[in-house]
Amino acid sequence: MTSTSESRAIQLYFDFLCPYAWRGVELADVLRREHGLHFELRHFSLVQGNHPENPDRKAPQWWLTDQAAEGGSEAQQGSLAAFLAAQAAMRQGEEAGWRFALALLRARHQQKAELHRPDVLQQVAEAAGLELPTFQQDLQDDAGLRAALRQDLQDSAALGVFGTPTFQLPEGGAAYFRYANLVTDPAQALALWQLYTSVLSDDARIETIKRPR
Repeated sequence: MTSTSESRAIQLYFDFLCPYAWRGVELADVLRREHGLHFELRHFSLVQGNHPENPDRKAPQWWLTDQAAEGGSEAQQGSLAAFLAAQAAMRQGEEAGWRFALALLRARHQQKAELHRPDVLQQVAEAAGLELPTFQQDLQDDAGLRAALRQDLQDSAALGVFGTPTFQLPEGGAAYFRYANLVTDPAQALALWQLYTSVLSDDARIETIKRPR
C-alpha cells in the first residue's frame, strides 16, 4: 500500500544506463534540496522495455528480474547489478539511496564506469558514505532485492513508461522529459521544472517537441 507521503511524491523513473536519466536525477536532486520538492526514485529498465519479446511494454513477457546475474549483454548485466545495488543502498534510508544513485550515475556518465563490475559498485557505495558491511550484507538478499525491483518494473509497465527520465506528478500526469544540458543552478532548475509541469498540465496536451537535426 502506498503511504500518504509517497502519494504526494513525484515519482521519478530512471535507468542508470541513460545519460538523460542522469540529468533528470541531478535536476530532481537540486529541486528537492533547494526548493523542497519531494521526489521518489523509481527504476525502469530500458533493456526490458526495448526487449524484442516485449512488443507491448504494458504487458512484459521478458522481465529483467528473471534473468541471471551473469547472463545476457553487458548492458543487461550492468543494469541489473546497478538496480539491485541501488535497492540495497535504499535500505539505509532515503538520503543514502539518493547519494548512491547520484554517485553511480556520475561514475557511469562522467567516468565511463562499467556497472557490472562489483568493485565499481563497492567504490561508489564507499564514495556515497554507505555503511559498507551493511551494504554488502544486503546485497546477499538477492530474492528480496529482486522483489523490490520487480515492483518498480511492474509500476512502470502499468504507467506505460518507455524512456527515462519519466516524471509522474502526484496528480497523476506523467511524461518522458529529455533535455540536452545538465542543470545544477537552483534558479535554472526551478525554471526548467516549471516549464515542464506547465506543458504537462496544459489543456493542449502537447505530446512531442523535437528539434530538427
